[in-house]
Amino acid sequence: MSRRVRRRVVKKGKEKVDCPEIDENLSLNEKGMVDWTKLPDDTVLQLFSCLNYRDRASLSSTCRTWRTLGKSPCLWHVLDLRPHKFDSAAAVSLASRCENLQKLRFRGPECADAIINLHANNLREISADCCRKMTDATLSVLAARHEALECLQLGPDFCEKITSDAVKAIAICCPRLQKLRLSGVHEVDADAVNALAKHCPNLTDIGFIDCRKVDETYLGNFASVRFLSVAGTTNINWNLVLQEWSKPPNLTGLDASRTDITPTTVSRFFSSLPSLKVFCALNCPALEEEVDTTFLSIKHNKGKVLLAAFTDILKGVATLFVNTPKNKRNIFLDWRSLNIKDRKLDGILNWLEWIISSSLLRVSESNPRGLDKFWLNQGTTLLLSCMQSAQEEVQERAAMALATFVVIDDESASIDTGRAEAVLRDGGIRLLLNLACSWREGLQAEAAKAIANLSVNTNVAKAVADEGGIRILANLARSVNRLVAEEAAGGLWNLSVGEEHKGTIAEAGAIKALVDLIFKWSRCTGGEGVLERAAGALANLAADDKCSMEVAAVGGVHCLVSLVRNCKVEGVQEQAARALANLAAHGDSNSNNASVGQEAGALEALVQLTRSLHDGVRQEAAGALWNLSFDDKNREAIAAAGGVEALVVLARSCSNASHGLQERAAGALWGLSVSEANSIAIGREGGVAPLIALAQSDAADVHETAAGALWNLAFNPCNAFSIVVEGGVPVLVHLCSSSTSKMARFMSALALSYMFDGRIDEIAHIGTSTSPSKSMTLDGARRLALKHIEAFFLTFTDPHAFSSAAVSSAPAALNQVTECARIQEAGHLRCSGAEIGRFVGMLRNPSSILKACAAFALLQFTIPGGRHSLHHVILLQNAGAPRVLRAAAAATGATLEAKIFARIVLRNLEQHHMESSVGRASV
Repeated sequence: MSRRVRRRVVKKGKEKVDCPEIDENLSLNEKGMVDWTKLPDDTVLQLFSCLNYRDRASLSSTCRTWRTLGKSPCLWHVLDLRPHKFDSAAAVSLASRCENLQKLRFRGPECADAIINLHANNLREISADCCRKMTDATLSVLAARHEALECLQLGPDFCEKITSDAVKAIAICCPRLQKLRLSGVHEVDADAVNALAKHCPNLTDIGFIDCRKVDETYLGNFASVRFLSVAGTTNINWNLVLQEWSKPPNLTGLDASRTDITPTTVSRFFSSLPSLKVFCALNCPALEEEVDTTFLSIKHNKGKVLLAAFTDILKGVATLFVNTPKNKRNIFLDWRSLNIKDRKLDGILNWLEWIISSSLLRVSESNPRGLDKFWLNQGTTLLLSCMQSAQEEVQERAAMALATFVVIDDESASIDTGRAEAVLRDGGIRLLLNLACSWREGLQAEAAKAIANLSVNTNVAKAVADEGGIRILANLARSVNRLVAEEAAGGLWNLSVGEEHKGTIAEAGAIKALVDLIFKWSRCTGGEGVLERAAGALANLAADDKCSMEVAAVGGVHCLVSLVRNCKVEGVQEQAARALANLAAHGDSNSNNASVGQEAGALEALVQLTRSLHDGVRQEAAGALWNLSFDDKNREAIAAAGGVEALVVLARSCSNASHGLQERAAGALWGLSVSEANSIAIGREGGVAPLIALAQSDAADVHETAAGALWNLAFNPCNAFSIVVEGGVPVLVHLCSSSTSKMARFMSALALSYMFDGRIDEIAHIGTSTSPSKSMTLDGARRLALKHIEAFFLTFTDPHAFSSAAVSSAPAALNQVTECARIQEAGHLRCSGAEIGRFVGMLRNPSSILKACAAFALLQFTIPGGRHSLHHVILLQNAGAPRVLRAAAAATGATLEAKIFARIVLRNLEQHHMESSVGRASV
């Protein structure tokens, strides 16, 4: 490795320029560029050391020289297999590189079985997680094949199938063992403890954490032990162990966190063990409830530290230094930066970092009450300090704890605002983003998860965006590591909730990255988490018009449709359907609505999802069909795919469901019922009764969609009569007079006006010819309906404004009436030619109330600036409405309201005509 790139400084004008001086062994190609395959060996090795295993493999494949360098022993001292699918074949392929392997991390018992094939006989350290299913046999073989082991750690997951037999095998097979930490072992009996004491004379760090049963009295037999943790182990008799644990002459640190230890016992430990410097007792209820003045002596005892929720932990740790550092809040950071040459102190602080990060992770998972003050005052600071540790496992556990301790409820995605902002206040976002930029994929995944959870808070989300976190997450979403990609997609999902971040997410290239994730993981097993998060992020982004077009442009429609068609996981189905609903929600502003409908199998799949057993899936599928039904071709295709029948069944079944599901079920039927053929089909399938039931919901949003659907259905005389027969009149009357939604009241009034404008009389005559009482009931319903229709539009009138308009034709007087009468949301309604014709016909109706109602409706539909006002004006012109409106405005028998509303509609028509004339003239 003699080749070097030397550097020299040359002057360019007054500036000094640092230029590389190329070694003669390096050659330049025809373009004057360095031939990368001839870089110095040590430079290539340094480059390799900054890459993950996949990238190393890719780089090694470029040439024979780099392939040889890629196998260099210095690159294979540490191996982290957790992100990879590792089996015997993979182990055999790596075996030639692992002769000098020192440290190994893996996940799960399946991986443990394959590790034997690495033939890493010089392995010094093994660390594993997700070992819940690992057996005594697997662990025993692992120990037998690696006799040089000095450190073995299993956790933080519980090792429920591991017993004392495996612990004895470890003791016999690994005599050089110095550190043993096991979590959740079923039992550690006296024989296992004594075997470790006998065969492992160098064992200085022991952790039996969250074990169901430990023969505690024999733990005092370890003459060499310096650090002992029994955190979470509940069977310990503290009165018995006090004398036994005083035997080890060098016991420096004791961890009894999450146990039932009492203040008296802690005090006796400090007085009985001269060597004991640190006692960790986090989340010990008996200790925290009974703490008293017995601890004053401990607090003032130099070099004796109690770490508990009620003590100042960082201040206590600072007392371990010979010269107490000035900045006690960053004691661990100062220790690392000062590089103090004290092996004993280094050992204590390394152990403390591991113990604190592990304990806080466990506490955050159980989230006990009463610790809010602790988290805000020092817990957050401790976790952020641990994230800067030189120990990768400490960093990971601290990030995991940050991701966990802020969450209040997983289902509702709610987090503790105070805790999230404590992380923000103490600079935690920058630290997490730095970890996310690490080449270590374990750190990337945990940091991305913490960022995702914290970003539910809007202030944290803004900080993440301001610090460049969106681009970092977008890059991580391209990772081939499933866990990294999954957490990064989760972060983008939460950040995309904020409208202000959607443009930045798109600019970072995250939309294509998310679509690519779906294409990749929809073809693989085990990628459900990635798919749900990616689809959820796309659903949020699709709500923005510009982002929705980019989603479609990069193949998002196809990948989302493939999910609703082929994926059977409910969470994925729900988010994919929601994404399609948002893509189709932009109306005429883009072509996404039509594109979704044209995608093969899309509509059929969504119709099928309305039959799901999961309410969330049914809700989003119905919402997608509702939005898609605004396109004429989609509307008929949905009906052809069985959408009418499916949605009527859904409406009938969701009377006790969430308001969101009710709203979308009624909304989808509303959308389909725009077509008269579909309206008739909905009535024939029995859709009237469930819509009437939904109209009685206590939610205004459900009122609107149910009233809208009933309005469309009432256009058909048979449906109108069915509404009467099914008891719909009192329900619509109640909505018309009492709903908090103006739109629900408006559409209820329109439905009632359709029902009693005379078109159902012939059907009613046939239905009541054999029963005069039904005829009397119909007459009573008509009177009730007309009474409340009139009361409805009168609530939008101002007597003073009407008086002024009656005696003046000035625009100001009519404008005042218009402002009082205007229902802003009505501008989004789009009527067909037949519906406009129906209202024009009502202007000739003998009922003055119906005349006024028709004029009031046409006023709403033609107000200049409305979304569909020009469309309605053209339909009115085609229907010959101006002549009818002039007659209504001049009719002697008409009410004042009908006359003035008709005059305003005429003025609206004239104004549109003038604007279009000016537009043509300017062209």
